[in-house]
Amino acid sequence: MAKVLEFKLPDLGEGLTEAEIVRWLVDVGDVVAIDQPVVEVETAKAMVEVPCPYGGVVTARFGEEGSELPVGAPLLTVAVGADRLEDAGAVAASGGQPAPSGERAASSGGNASAETSGNVLVGYGTGTPAARRRRLRPSALGAVPAAASAPAAAPAPAAPAAATARNGSPGGVPPRAASGSSAHHGAHGRETVRAAAEGPVAVISPLVRKLARDNDLDLRRLTGSGPDGLILRADVESALRAAEVAPPVVPTAPAAGRALGTSALPTGAEERVPLRGVRGAVADKLSRSRREIPDATCWVDADATELLAARTAMNASGGEKISLLALLARICTAALDRYPELNSAVDTEAREIVRLPGVHLGFAAQTERGLVVPVVRDAHTRSAESLTAEFARLTDAAREGTLTPADLTGGTFTLNNYGVFGVDGSTPIINHPEAAMLGVGRIVPKPWVHEGELAVRKVVQLSLTFDHRVCDGGTAGGFLRYVADCVERPAVLLRTV
Repeated sequence: MAKVLEFKLPDLGEGLTEAEIVRWLVDVGDVVAIDQPVVEVETAKAMVEVPCPYGGVVTARFGEEGSELPVGAPLLTVAVGADRLEDAGAVAASGGQPAPSGERAASSGGNASAETSGNVLVGYGTGTPAARRRRLRPSALGAVPAAASAPAAAPAPAAPAAATARNGSPGGVPPRAASGSSAHHGAHGRETVRAAAEGPVAVISPLVRKLARDNDLDLRRLTGSGPDGLILRADVESALRAAEVAPPVVPTAPAAGRALGTSALPTGAEERVPLRGVRGAVADKLSRSRREIPDATCWVDADATELLAARTAMNASGGEKISLLALLARICTAALDRYPELNSAVDTEAREIVRLPGVHLGFAAQTERGLVVPVVRDAHTRSAESLTAEFARLTDAAREGTLTPADLTGGTFTLNNYGVFGVDGSTPIINHPEAAMLGVGRIVPKPWVHEGELAVRKVVQLSLTFDHRVCDGGTAGGFLRYVADCVERPAVLLRTV
């Protein structure tokens, strides 16, 4: 007989206490392999696919997409055992109760490890490659003879409440149509979700569905502009803009108690956006930085004409292209070698300044999920080519929402290129617990005195925001002046490294 094990939301590391369910990767009735990803969750740091340490049949799921669960809350239950298909059907029909999550299930040969992973789930998973999942045929699950269930005189145990609410049937087993399952994944990563009587809705990513959900927009009412009617983010945004100019919708009596989304807000009504996920984490960190760090900012204009010319010459010589951000990072690490006070942190309890041995360089990246700061490990040991490749890798991962918690933690200094937003200067908030941040504005042609004559040069504004506890203005000014000298005369960098 199958044994039902409960899988709880694991500790995802870095002090995270909750996560939001973005997308379920399995349905009730699916057969899952050990360490197969079963749900995609969003933490305050990254989008994470959570693998299940049990192999067997999913009998219940807990939590709707978009809901937030604390660490340790049940995610799903899995029926494991010798004869998984038959036993899962019997458990689903009888409403069997799950065993403790740490308990091992025996297989037909008595080998407990055959159905569970012995690994500890922290961060991204358990280390074993995920296998392709299989679905149970409609007849394999739920088609349990009446004689195999409890005696007729005894009422059947109640099905798990969350599973019943999620799937609309006892035991968490969804009703299956003869044509197949209620959801499937397309060839290009899209997921087709079948509504009760509306037909399929094609979406390409959880971000599109989350945008619609947060704004109370029914995707079934949209016509996608992508291939095969695929609903894109632009389609959702277009519908939201149309809703803003449409006459306000007055909710009917049954819906009056429901929280209004953006598309249903009456004219002049306020909108409340929850501070959670990445936005909440950013808010907490920035607030702490402002409370704890006595910051100051200094800035200087620099002629970046020679730096741009050096980059052009390097890229013209062949090989991998070098980014401007990588050259600025090289300048930063050289400056931190000369002024190590700025590559430090403050231990407030011990009242000590902690000088850090290596430079783990963070860089600000704006994404659909909000502002994130990926970290380039050991930036002081990397060449311009290596820095370029790592910046590209982390930027792509940030845009796709696949950064790991390790990619977003451990920074010692931040490089903030806000020039990409078309602005000249800024006084950013330090990325706690770091001690400083270098800001780089846009590079634009400006009148400049060059070699005693007025000329049009490519000028950039550089700013340094620093923790006044770790150094005084002389050190901060020396750091910023050295950075400006390297920007204006890249040969300075060659002489000092």
